[in-house]
Amino acid sequence: MKRREYLKWMGSAAALGCIDSTAIRPSLGASPIENRPRAASADSCIFLWLGGGACQVDTFDPKRVSTGRLDPGSYYAAVDTAIPGVQLCEHLSRTAKLLDRCAVVRTLNHNVVDEHAAATNRVHTGRPPADSTVYPSIGSIVSHELGANGDGVPAYVVAGYPSASRGPGFLGAKHSYVYLTDTELGPAGLRRPTGLSSDRYLRRNAMVGKLRQEYAEKNTDDERIQDYVAASEAGSKLTGPNFMSVFDLKSESDALRQEYGSEFGQRCLLARRLVESGVRFVEVSFNLNFINGTGWDTHNEGQLQQHVLIDQLDQALAALLRDLEARKRLDRTLVVVATEFGRPPEFDGRGGRGHQGAAFSGLLAGGGLKLGKAIGVTDELGRKVESHPVSIPDFHATIHHALGIDPSEELYDGDRPIPITDRGQPIAELFS
Repeated sequence: MKRREYLKWMGSAAALGCIDSTAIRPSLGASPIENRPRAASADSCIFLWLGGGACQVDTFDPKRVSTGRLDPGSYYAAVDTAIPGVQLCEHLSRTAKLLDRCAVVRTLNHNVVDEHAAATNRVHTGRPPADSTVYPSIGSIVSHELGANGDGVPAYVVAGYPSASRGPGFLGAKHSYVYLTDTELGPAGLRRPTGLSSDRYLRRNAMVGKLRQEYAEKNTDDERIQDYVAASEAGSKLTGPNFMSVFDLKSESDALRQEYGSEFGQRCLLARRLVESGVRFVEVSFNLNFINGTGWDTHNEGQLQQHVLIDQLDQALAALLRDLEARKRLDRTLVVVATEFGRPPEFDGRGGRGHQGAAFSGLLAGGGLKLGKAIGVTDELGRKVESHPVSIPDFHATIHHALGIDPSEELYDGDRPIPITDRGQPIAELFS
């Protein structure tokens, strides 16, 4: 039976009283968009990724301070914020003063615990993996739905190392990302080789373009080849001076660059420049393990220097929010802080922490949302959700809805319909 025929049959059966019509909705996914709150005003997203699993009780959901290794609790004291009654870790003091521009989401949760790659994939794609399909990342979905917001720029950029979790899945190569690991030089694959003149470069591009087009015309039925051709043609357009000039951070004032701080901060400054140029979705990866030896995966001795990471996050995030606001872009730019899972309040044998997926934190800022609030409550030590759980599909639905994307819209893997989110619902308080 075709899907449309099945839905028609289900509707007829419900009308005749053969089935309980209230049972239909969960099996078909999210409610229609007209039942959702209005979308926000965002036209781009900066997605700050704390790779390794940032500890919620040491950052955005502080609890009572531990008295020692055998006493579970937060590692640091808490400070008040611009939201009455809401506190953050003392090393997030700059962000605390701007928290009325944010919403802290304290009840994110999923069922992945001990596998970083699986949890990273879950948070990027919004779903557990399947044998029958490769799901696209949230950045690739935004690329597919909105495209770039300007000529000669990509829709999706990753400031960090590539991975399958960030990829386009069944959406194809044209909705993949451009990535860079050197902030000032830009993407290595787009830099012109030293000694190659403009004329020679243009002749090379023209020759390659002709060969590429001829091959595509001989293989019109092969979708992979068509996707590759589209992606490579788009890549050729990015090598020009307009897009590459975005990576010239020295054109910003020294004072502003110093305000952003470390390498992660410079990536955040670049992200602001990228969205201004028309990039829709920028992921900024903060997984610089050499700072404390472990990055955000604070097992063992990694806990001892965790505050260095938190302080650098605080400096960069606060600078980004102030900069976007000063440039009148904060309402149009959704800033997201995300990580693959949290960490338990207990310490391991060498003073670090393990992994926890049952309750962890994220943050949303700007984007035209109704902000200045904390979403959800965890128990006294942040082990589990007590009220207002926010699933990863809900988190994705909130991001999509802020960007004007219907989170229940169906994409197609061949003939198979797949909703953009796995029945995720936007967090209603952020839109009403």
